[in-house]
Amino acid sequence: MVKKVALVLGGGGSAGQAWTIGVIAGLAEAGIDMNEAADLVIGTSSVATAAAQVRSGIRPAELLAPVLSPPVPPVGQNRPPPPGRPMAAVYERMRAIGAAATSAVDLCRAMGAFGLESDATLGPTTAEQRRAMVAARLPHKQWPERPMIVAAINAHTGELVAFDRDSGVDLVDAVTAGTALPGTVPTHNINGTRYINGGVRSAENADLASGYANVVVLSPFGGRTGPLPAGQFEGIRRSPEWGTDLESQVEGLRKQGSRVVVITPDANSRAAMGTNQMDHATRIPAARAGFAQGKQKADRVTFL
Repeated sequence: MVKKVALVLGGGGSAGQAWTIGVIAGLAEAGIDMNEAADLVIGTSSVATAAAQVRSGIRPAELLAPVLSPPVPPVGQNRPPPPGRPMAAVYERMRAIGAAATSAVDLCRAMGAFGLESDATLGPTTAEQRRAMVAARLPHKQWPERPMIVAAINAHTGELVAFDRDSGVDLVDAVTAGTALPGTVPTHNINGTRYINGGVRSAENADLASGYANVVVLSPFGGRTGPLPAGQFEGIRRSPEWGTDLESQVEGLRKQGSRVVVITPDANSRAAMGTNQMDHATRIPAARAGFAQGKQKADRVTFL
């Protein structure tokens, strides 16, 4: 296979997932169908679900339509934590872990420990229910024929894991693992190893696109590394010195010869996504804003 085009879908909660689908549909409306153009799709955090949708073969406009439907009560990986574990406390713990971390692996290992610590409170029944909810959101339960990666973190070692169709892991398990937010949902057990959300290491994990001539990055959080408004998972600290922030990853790809295009939310999209991107009520306005932005940015997406 010629490694020509990689599509990187960064994490961003419920709003970020909706914005991403909107941008992809907007690009397609303007004549750039990333579903067809991408030789590889990489999904991180909640947007791993969007990656599976993009790889499903469903037309972008058809992917967008259900996102524009009235919001439903929160379920799955974005539902509120159990009683006694309010979101403010969870995010405060995450920021404390980020402030104490000395490296990307150190951060991921500590976040994994937090997730493992929380498993006793969340319980095995919650884990089973969550896997079923993730499965219900996927258009297909099998890996697509065309290459796709779901980023996750080994909760025991803090190491990045790139699940794909050759990893021997079911797609449902890969997405359940890659979207497991420490402290709010259980870590996900695959063959005795537990995993957490791939967004802990990097909101984008764009370096997984190494070797591709063209890389298109959709980053709902805009590559920011500092604290974000209260209530946002990606607000944990990451040091640019670690090389896991978007700017460093894009620089590394360009040094290798890749042409990299990064699309981040514009002013209208940021306003639509609000300050709590985990809020399902942001989905419709975020998707609409993303669709408009995708049409506007289509002229930037050209390939070598």
